[in-house]
Amino acid sequence: MDTRDRDADDYADSVLDGPTPRDRHLLFGEMLVFAIISLVASFVLSYDAVLLAANPDVALACSINSVFDCAEVGRSWQAQVFGFPNAFLGLISEPVVMTIAVASLAGVRFPRWFMMTANAVYLLGVIFAYWLLYQSTFEIGALCPWCITVTIATTFVFYSMTYWNILEGNIPWSAETQAKALRFARGGWLTIALIAWLAIVVVMEVAVWVLPPLG
Repeated sequence: MDTRDRDADDYADSVLDGPTPRDRHLLFGEMLVFAIISLVASFVLSYDAVLLAANPDVALACSINSVFDCAEVGRSWQAQVFGFPNAFLGLISEPVVMTIAVASLAGVRFPRWFMMTANAVYLLGVIFAYWLLYQSTFEIGALCPWCITVTIATTFVFYSMTYWNILEGNIPWSAETQAKALRFARGGWLTIALIAWLAIVVVMEVAVWVLPPLG
């Protein structure tokens, strides 16, 4: 076997390795930071929801103009899908994510079923966040800066959690699929997918809010 073959084999082995201490620190560090950001945004949104409940005509600090109008979004039925302010869900879920991140940074390894359940539940949260963004853009006709902050933060938390579950082999699929998923993640394609998704969202929002007035 020549040097090139050995290098190729070493690269293949490294790609298929599980998580390293560096992976743990980067992914759970990122998860912790964005969970804190989402929690802060959820707290502000919850406070604003209380103000709106007391006075629907109150002027909120994040009601900047006709495009960025938190009050308009907060008065909509979409802001209370389950009968209470959606932001309360963030006050409940983000401390759980922060606990997972801090414990994992300390070296705790959670059971496979626990991490998969957390990933699946958080996926529902991400879907809900983007549904709200869609509703704000196309139905309500106004954007909420703090809601956008939550949406972006939850996207990064979901990315970190999914990346970790791929590295640890927590997702219940075949060995062949796991090997492909590891190559996908280790090769940087999962990160590229994240960037591409966020770019698509930005382009969509620009197309809706910026281009029509220019035309």
